[in-house]
Amino acid sequence: MPRAELEQLQLGRLRTTVELVCNQVPFYRQALDAAGVRPQDLRSLHDLQRLPLTTKQDLRANYPFGLLTVPLDAIVRLHASSGTTGKPTVGPYTARDLANWGEVMARVYAAAGVTGQDIVHNAYGYGLFTGGLGFHLGAERVGAAIVPASGGLSKRQVMLMEDFGATVLTCTPSYSLVLAETAQELGVDIRTRLRLRAGIFGAEPWTEAMRQEIEAKLNLEAFDTFGLTEMIGPGVASECIRHDGMHIAEDHFLPEAIDPDSGAPVPDGEVGELVFTTITREGQPLLRYRTRDRIRLTREPCACGRTMARMSKVLGRTDDMLIIRGVNVYPFNIESVVLKVPGLEPHYLILVDRPKDQLDELEVWVEASAELWQRGEYQVRETEQKLHKDLADTLGIAPRVRVREPHSIQRSEGKARRIIDKRELGS
Repeated sequence: MPRAELEQLQLGRLRTTVELVCNQVPFYRQALDAAGVRPQDLRSLHDLQRLPLTTKQDLRANYPFGLLTVPLDAIVRLHASSGTTGKPTVGPYTARDLANWGEVMARVYAAAGVTGQDIVHNAYGYGLFTGGLGFHLGAERVGAAIVPASGGLSKRQVMLMEDFGATVLTCTPSYSLVLAETAQELGVDIRTRLRLRAGIFGAEPWTEAMRQEIEAKLNLEAFDTFGLTEMIGPGVASECIRHDGMHIAEDHFLPEAIDPDSGAPVPDGEVGELVFTTITREGQPLLRYRTRDRIRLTREPCACGRTMARMSKVLGRTDDMLIIRGVNVYPFNIESVVLKVPGLEPHYLILVDRPKDQLDELEVWVEASAELWQRGEYQVRETEQKLHKDLADTLGIAPRVRVREPHSIQRSEGKARRIIDKRELGS
């Protein structure tokens, strides 16, 4: 769709959404009144910036159903985030919301070249987490056969991928490497015994180096995807075969990039915090929701022919930034260094501590490959020194580094837990 036509569609849907929340949601009625904005004031998409921002705390303050725009009996499904830092954020769906979810998830598969001829092995978790059922909906919409494997039981998963002839794998990037490792332990030659050709991975940030690692170990083409419970789940944006950013479903979600401190808009191509407004959600529309994800936006047409805006890979989060001795450290940057050092596996842990009466300490644990470990302690220490130097050059501070034996860091069957901040634990 030409952008001028798309923007007219977006503006009409935005006005409808603002009118809906103004009439049905006391929280938004008060916020719009405070901002001095009414639905009829929206004359162009530039007026989007006049609308109030919404935060995760606003969702928790209105938990569980304070932001609904429809009666509860119109809700046909409820999802929720993990709620590890407080009350979970709720994702309520009407029948129309589920239909739209199936549509945007079908686009995710189509962008990766998935058709009705494929068999999709879905190892995202099923349940309150939106990953499993979101990818399930999309596979059914494109007519592919779906294997609802969910997470865990990795040996069984490898067996099912081989026996059922899966051609597409969907799961978190960290779990895909667990499956590759499990196949190796079982003596399953992925190149000859599995038929995987594409993998669609999301739910956690991952680097280009991680993509190369996954593609090499699983013999497939890896596609990035992005979503969040507050919008709809997975399906908000995804890569096409050009791998030049993730196409945002802009006819459903209006994207912005803002300065996380001032809230001012950030020009396309520069790093900013990703903000979304839903313009088709029926059960719980959200205005200018702050995702806390750091990204770049571009609105240049893609070589694939799609005209919707694209977002970069998530470059980290504004709320996962670690401040160590006054230096801003992003875990994403640590991963990018780790994966460039030969002899190391993509399994790592970041530990932050503040010993009594001392400065903050940053420590990075990384697993050695089996080959490196077999070469002996001297080679391991050399690799450790290289990693220490590369991290110090990149981060601006010198962390402690430990290269550990293979399989010594706990694996994750869902989202990987990479950071242990002992300052938050009070230890």
